[in-house]
Amino acid sequence: MSGDSLENIFHLTGKVVVITGAAGLLGRQHAEAVAAFGGIPVLLDLESTPVKKLAKDLKDRYHVSAAGMTVDITDEDSVAMNCKQLIEEFGSIYGLVNNAANNPKVEDSDKKNFSRLENFPLDVWNQDVAVGMTGAFLCAKHYGNAIAKNPNGGSIVNISSDLGLIAPDQRLYLKENISAEKQSVKPVTYSVVKAGLIGLTRYLSTYWADKKVRCNALCPGGVENGQPVDFLREVFSRIPMGRLAQPNEYQGILVFMLSPASSYLNGAVIPVDGGRSAW
Repeated sequence: MSGDSLENIFHLTGKVVVITGAAGLLGRQHAEAVAAFGGIPVLLDLESTPVKKLAKDLKDRYHVSAAGMTVDITDEDSVAMNCKQLIEEFGSIYGLVNNAANNPKVEDSDKKNFSRLENFPLDVWNQDVAVGMTGAFLCAKHYGNAIAKNPNGGSIVNISSDLGLIAPDQRLYLKENISAEKQSVKPVTYSVVKAGLIGLTRYLSTYWADKKVRCNALCPGGVENGQPVDFLREVFSRIPMGRLAQPNEYQGILVFMLSPASSYLNGAVIPVDGGRSAW
């Protein structure tokens, strides 16, 4: 706990936490969790309206400072300028949540299923890697370096996935009366990016350890979000707890990983997937 009293170990009071992809389903949940424990969530996304609206909502509900900002995390100048702006406005940055990622869903076109490896377009590969991996690297390079300048360091959390630990079960996507070469699959980039974030986590966990900067990876499982009943039945059968997560079920572990409660947690890769990766 590094000197924090037991009742305060989960608090993030007054700590600036940068969250990328903050307008997304889980990004919004991460932002709320930071605000609920007294932190100052800085919400980054490509579109300004959703994050500005969310920042205002969090200010009103939790009586904390919050900011919604437009940043292209694949553009180093954009990241560097925003980092400088945050230091000028808040004085320091305590935490970074590398959450932004494409979730590639490629539709059929010209009778080819482009989700399949043999048809997967290079430009889609480049886009997915740019957001999920290059973006996380650039954010670590700039926001992480700012965190390392704090007297007491801070925390970086990379949002990986259970599919960074295990392969996607492509049988979940099988459809009857469709030939093998036209069956949809979970695209390759998702697994590659999420596994890459685990490698980045281990690198960062040792890089600034002497500056008291911890880096850990959170590997969420799937979230129930209106998927077809047949799909849910199949995926439930592959999870020991027999269900997918609700969107808010990763908030507690995120607060733990950011807060003094995890002061000796560094380089950890934590699956939160209902036990799926244990099978």
